[in-house]
Amino acid sequence: MTNRPDDLRVVPGEVPDDATLVADFTPTLVDVGAHHLCPGCGEPVAIRAVMDALALLDLADRCVAVFGIGCSTAFSNNLDVEVLQALHGRAPSVATGVARMRPELAVFTIQGDGDMANEGLQEVLHAAARGERIVCIMLNNGVFGETGGHLTVTTTVGQRTKNTLEGRDPAQHGHPMQIAELVAGLQGVAYVARGAVNDAGNVARTKRMIVDAFTVARQGLGFALVEVLTMCPTGWFVPTDEAPAYLADTIASTHRVGVLRSELP
Repeated sequence: MTNRPDDLRVVPGEVPDDATLVADFTPTLVDVGAHHLCPGCGEPVAIRAVMDALALLDLADRCVAVFGIGCSTAFSNNLDVEVLQALHGRAPSVATGVARMRPELAVFTIQGDGDMANEGLQEVLHAAARGERIVCIMLNNGVFGETGGHLTVTTTVGQRTKNTLEGRDPAQHGHPMQIAELVAGLQGVAYVARGAVNDAGNVARTKRMIVDAFTVARQGLGFALVEVLTMCPTGWFVPTDEAPAYLADTIASTHRVGVLRSELP
């Protein structure tokens, strides 16, 4: 190993004299990039995609986010948008109240699959059936990450979790629920899509889905849902660098990425 001269050693937080800053890639609506989520977690990437979509649509000063309870809640303080905190599973109802009182605002929820699909499935289904002018974002990693990594209703067959160490067995644990497909079949729904954040191409496609979801909501066409498949290497018992491939092979094989319904002209 070659020793570096003292004058070439990089001090953390300092930029060397011979370095050139080519661009500032800090997201416009993310105040603080640091977070306490696990290494390899896909939720910060998904939330950044939401913030980038809001910035693109110039909705930063005309939006309200309603967060559910979960790992993603820890990231809510990092955002330069108005945020409300809902009880477990109740974010769609809170968002409904905000949207009805302030129809000029873009109102959206950010929830994990445990929060939306286990704790509050009735909330999102009824909001969708009523055609509420809100956008619901579900970050789906197939585990209750915040409470230890046990299975949710979206956990795929064979997927390991804290309480399905041998993999989800339909005979014992039931079959996974596909939330996007469930919502897409309801009247009152204008847009449903499922994206992922396990590679650059999927991140770009997911951001486009989120833009379209906000577009239909702003046009008053109805309810919109974007499900985003996110990595959770801690809850999946896989090395961090293997989580994107695990998502593609295990999660996305059941919860397939794509646009399920769109009322866009």
